[in-house]
Amino acid sequence: SRVIGAFEHSIAQLVALAALMPIVAGIGGNSGNQTITMIVRALAMGQMRTGQASRLWRKEIGVSIINGMIWGSVIGVIAWLLYGSASLGLVMLAAMTLNLMLAATMGVLIPTLMQKLGKDPALGSSVLITACTDSGGFLIFLGLATVFLL
Repeated sequence: SRVIGAFEHSIAQLVALAALMPIVAGIGGNSGNQTITMIVRALAMGQMRTGQASRLWRKEIGVSIINGMIWGSVIGVIAWLLYGSASLGLVMLAAMTLNLMLAATMGVLIPTLMQKLGKDPALGSSVLITACTDSGGFLIFLGLATVFLL
């Protein structure tokens, strides 16, 4: 709520931001939870050691960039058609790509760090990823919109 509150002036100037920002946060949360599930499963089955996290992170970043470009383009075109602003569509594309990259990073980092700290990575990881991708997604989207659209 503090992130959104910091951008009240931007949302007031461009109301479309209020309708679009949950899309950015939602896709990041879903993607991050999928990454966490994969990492926790690999840790639980002994298929991954925490030292392999950087290799998996690079792979997840690549996937997130591809997904961000594809789905960000789709949603960006829809935003452009709905609101008549190609710039808004480009902001959606960039925000979705960046939030998916954040989700991939946190999706690998959270369970790996929990494992290193001797905590069960399956417990609480989804709450942490949701907090990161929601607040991060709002910050990224509203920040980009403020810089490039207003």
